[in-house]
Amino acid sequence: MPPPPLIAHVAYLIALATSLGAVDACGGSSERGFNAPSNTQGASASNDYSFVDGKSRQPGQPDEVGLASWYGKKFNGKKTASGERYDARAFTAAHRKLPFGTWVEVRRVDTGSTVRVRITDRGPFDDSRRVIDLSRAAAERIGLVQIGAARVELRVVRGPE
Repeated sequence: MPPPPLIAHVAYLIALATSLGAVDACGGSSERGFNAPSNTQGASASNDYSFVDGKSRQPGQPDEVGLASWYGKKFNGKKTASGERYDARAFTAAHRKLPFGTWVEVRRVDTGSTVRVRITDRGPFDDSRRVIDLSRAAAERIGLVQIGAARVELRVVRGPE
C-alpha cells in the first residue's frame, strides 16, 4: 500500500532539501567569491552577502575580483538559467552564485570604465579565473568586445543607476 499523500509529500521535501544542500556544498567559488543565499530566484539585490573568507567587505573594496568575458551571438534569443531569453542588446550577465535579478557594477581595472548589469544566467563554468560573463552590450560599454576578457572588480548595487 502506498504511503498517505501527506507523508509522501514530506518525504519528498526532505529528500529535495537534502539534495540541494549536497549540491550547494559541491559548488566551486573564487578566492574572493560570494556565498550567495540558497534562494537564487526572485531575491532582491542588497549589500549583505558574506564572503568565503568569512570577512565583511570594507567600504570601497570590491565584492569580487577576476576576469570578465562576454556572450557570443550564438546565445542571442536562447533561454537563460533564469528563464529569460538572452538579449545581446540588454545589460545582463551570468554569475555562478549571485541571485537572479541582482544588479552588479562591473569595473574594468585597467581602464576604470564601468557598467551595471542584472544577473539573469549562470556561469562562467569553463575557467575558474572568470567571475562574470557579460552581454555584448555590457561588454561594448567597457571596451571588452575586441580583447575578449579583462580583469574586473564586481560590486553588488541596488539598481541600474
